[in-house]
Amino acid sequence: MSAGIHKLVVLDMAGTTVADGGLVEESFAAAARTMGADPESMIGYVRATMGESKISVFRHLFGGDEGLARTANSAFEAAYGERVSAGLIAPVDGAREAIEQLRGEGRVVVLSTGFARVTQDAILTALGWEDLADFTLCPADAGGRGRPYPDMVLAAFLRAGVADGVREVVVAGDTSYDMVSGVRAGAGVVAGVLTGAHGKAQLVENGAGFVLGSVAELPGLLGELERAS
Repeated sequence: MSAGIHKLVVLDMAGTTVADGGLVEESFAAAARTMGADPESMIGYVRATMGESKISVFRHLFGGDEGLARTANSAFEAAYGERVSAGLIAPVDGAREAIEQLRGEGRVVVLSTGFARVTQDAILTALGWEDLADFTLCPADAGGRGRPYPDMVLAAFLRAGVADGVREVVVAGDTSYDMVSGVRAGAGVVAGVLTGAHGKAQLVENGAGFVLGSVAELPGLLGELERAS
């Protein structure tokens, strides 16, 4: 089956395709305590910047001190990894089926994250998703800059070899920064989902052209858009 006009789909992981029950915030809190900091003083910024590269968040929280940021980021990744290993994550309902349908329609599907590669791989292994997407990306795969920069979306575009331009790209995520990165990349469809960090108003304010209940609705949306084109 032809992929129509939307040939590349870049999907966020935590909150979009993966339900982690608040483990991101828990792991930030654990990292803050490891650093001798007060998690409550940081959690507002953490929530506002959900979707951003985690090392970038820590650089801000620790005043640009690269050593402290890297130590805190390592503590965060370790805390999140422990929770993943304990089985505290699961797929968002219908996410696997949606990805399989999108690929079955001839689209390239990419899973992207603000986590480090080691954590991304741990999530994929825990869910048995190692071969679910065509490929996966973390900030290090895009020169080190994660969301809200467009770099991961553009890296996916270049690697997938989409022929006719970024308007063929679809970006879907649960955070404001997912939306911003999609808009900055020039994606033809930028869709927010309501299974994660941010609500409809935040998603629309930051560029969502569509807001879905979950990623399970994405194949239907793309089908409708292509039939109408």
